[in-house]
This record gives sequence, structure tokens and C-alpha cells, in this order.
Amino acid sequence: MGSLKAVLKHPDDFYPLLKLKMAAKAAEKQIPSEPHWGFCYSMLIKVSRSFALVIQQLNPELRDAVCIFYLVLRALDTVEDDTSIAADIKVPILIAFHQHIYDRDWHFACGTKEYKVLMDQFHHVSTAFLELSKSYQDAIEDITMRMGAGMAKFICKEVETIDDYDEYCHYVAGLVGLGLSKLFYASGTEILFPDPLSNSMGLFLQKTNIIRDYLEDINEIPKSRMFWPREIWSKYVNKLEDLKYEENSKKAVECLNDMVTNALIHIEDCLKYMSELRDPAIFKFCAIPQIMAIGTLALCYNNIEVFRGVVKMRRGLTAKVIDRTKTMADVYGAFYDFSSMLKSKVDMHDPNAKTTISRIEAAQKVCRDSGTLTNRKSYIVKSDPSYSLALIALVFIILAILYAYVSANRPNKIKLTL
Repeated sequence: MGSLKAVLKHPDDFYPLLKLKMAAKAAEKQIPSEPHWGFCYSMLIKVSRSFALVIQQLNPELRDAVCIFYLVLRALDTVEDDTSIAADIKVPILIAFHQHIYDRDWHFACGTKEYKVLMDQFHHVSTAFLELSKSYQDAIEDITMRMGAGMAKFICKEVETIDDYDEYCHYVAGLVGLGLSKLFYASGTEILFPDPLSNSMGLFLQKTNIIRDYLEDINEIPKSRMFWPREIWSKYVNKLEDLKYEENSKKAVECLNDMVTNALIHIEDCLKYMSELRDPAIFKFCAIPQIMAIGTLALCYNNIEVFRGVVKMRRGLTAKVIDRTKTMADVYGAFYDFSSMLKSKVDMHDPNAKTTISRIEAAQKVCRDSGTLTNRKSYIVKSDPSYSLALIALVFIILAILYAYVSANRPNKIKLTL
């Protein structure tokens, strides 16, 4: 439930973390009894716990469709990600994947850990898919076909230009945005959003992931995965992997800031999309990942640790985002706060500083013009507060009470050793 040190440093994280923990337990108890649906929802928790929590708020019919859509695309992504599969085997699978989802007997051994289980037992996903209404099936098939073809194209093609980068991100994430918009429309709860807005929702998330995951992707075994466009990184180093070496730290950070600045261009589209959502559950489902993305970009910007390890929002802050995000006013506030955090880190000597500031200020103007930024809780703490020993003691007392309560209500189990 978040490290004790982090909770003591940010004691206001405690209640959101507790609520998040309780919600996770509730989600696990709501797993359907049917074997195929039970597998799908259990697998969803294993591959993305935060996504599994947010999806619970959708109405049951739409929730099932989104769950299957996510698992189908996760399986497709597992094939693409597995660098041990030869291109002549991988490409045909990607291109035909939209047909495999109709085949209860199809499976393909690849991936590791929970992703290997997903691929080995994909028949459960296919069985559940075939129980969805035709409108949902058609939307999922269409996006899977287009994504598989796009992934196959980039198996044999490097990401050279920024246009290539946008095209790749469209195939692997922009199409997710288009697909979700189709599912929302099929459910009868939302209008069908214009493709450019839906695409930007996906691109903003994908570009954030690509930036954050630089080190993991470049160190991939047996072969590196390179998604940063040459048009950007070649301005700073001769080879993309050179960014991770300490002697290139200054150029690495400049390249990183260039990448973040590129991602910021999608913010206005994302805010427009979210502002037009009507269903509260769909709104929260869409808004939380977008806030997490701008928060992650704020952490990554000008941060050499992107090239040294993992940079991500602390769990308590994630819990706060999930707990606080209920209306569009909450979204404007979060985007304003995290963009302000990012803006405060801009060094005017950075080669892209003016462009970065311009894009941040454009996003902040949208937030200010909403007229909703007053009377809200900020995500930005001006300075580290000095908490009293009494407050720290109170946290320990609450933890002790919770532990005692859970222990008292846990059924006694006798372990027999034969």
C-alpha cells in the first residue's frame, strides 16, 4: 500500500491509498464465476491492476467489451513485443490476428510470465469475445486488423522521422483511442468522436510510455526496441543507445526534453475530448490515465534518471488521482498543476525551451479559461512540510488498528504437514 517512508512524508496519501487497496480487494471479489470470464477479469488484474480498477465503474455490458478489447490488444502487443520471434513468423500472425479472435482453438506460445499465460489460454478470450454483441465484435475486429497491419509494417521499418513516430504511435495506441470511442458509441452513452481527437488521446499516453521506458526498451534482450525517432535523437548523439552513457548526460537530457515537448502537442485535443464526454463512468475511465500521463511527463522532464532507472509517480499520488478525479474541473486542475510543475523545470538554455513553454502555456490557458481552477486541492506541495511526531504516531496507530481488524476477521487455517 505504498512504502511507509513515502506515507510518512506524504501522510495525506494514506486515505487514498487505503481506498485504493479496498477497491482492489472489491474488484478481486467481483470476478465472474464462468471460467472464460473469470480468466479474462483475473488476467486483466494481473496485466494492469490500475486499468482493472477503473474499468469496474463502467456498466456491465460495456465493461465486458472493454475488458476483451484490452486483452485482445494486449495479446497482439505481446506478439509484437517478443523480440525472440523471427520476423517471417511474427508478421503473418500480426496481420491475421483479427481472424484468430474468432477461433476458440487458437493460441500461440510467446511472451513471459502473465503474458505467456494469456497467450497459452487465449481460447478463454475468444470464447468471451464471441459472446459480445455484434456491434462490439465489429469494432474490436476492425481495430485489431488495422493495428496488426500497422505493427507488421514497423517490424520491417525503423522509426526515422517524426511522421514515422506519429504513424507508429497511431497504430499501437491511437487506434486504441478510436476503438474505445467506437465501443462508447455502440453502448449508446456517447457520441462518436472525431478520429483526430480519439487519436490524440492514444498518442499522448503512448508517447509518455515510450519516453518513460527508454532504458527498458534499449536494454531489451535479445534485441533492443527503438521507438524514439532518429529525427530527434540524431541531433544529440550518433546512436540512440549512447543516451544511456554518463558522458552523454547533458545531451541525453536535451533529447529527453525534446521528446517531452513533442508529446505536449496533444494536450489540447485530449482536454477537448474529455470535456465532451457525458457518462461519468466513461469520463473517469478516460481521464485518470491522461492525468497520470501529464504527471509522468512532469517527472521525466529534465530528469537524467530516465536513463538510469525507472521514473514513475509514487503510488500515493496515483491513489490521489484515482480518488479525486470525478469531474472535468478536476482534470483541468490536475493538468494545470502538473504542467506548472513541468514548466518550473524548464531551463531557458535548453534548445527547445521556447517551444516547451509555448505548448505548456497553451494548455494552461485552456485550463484557466474553464473558470474552474479556484477552490480545489492542488497536487503541488510548495515545500516539504515538517510533520509532528503526533501525526506520525497517529498513522502508526491507524495501521495497527487496521492490522488488528484484518487479523481478527481472517478465518483460522490449520496447516497440515504430511
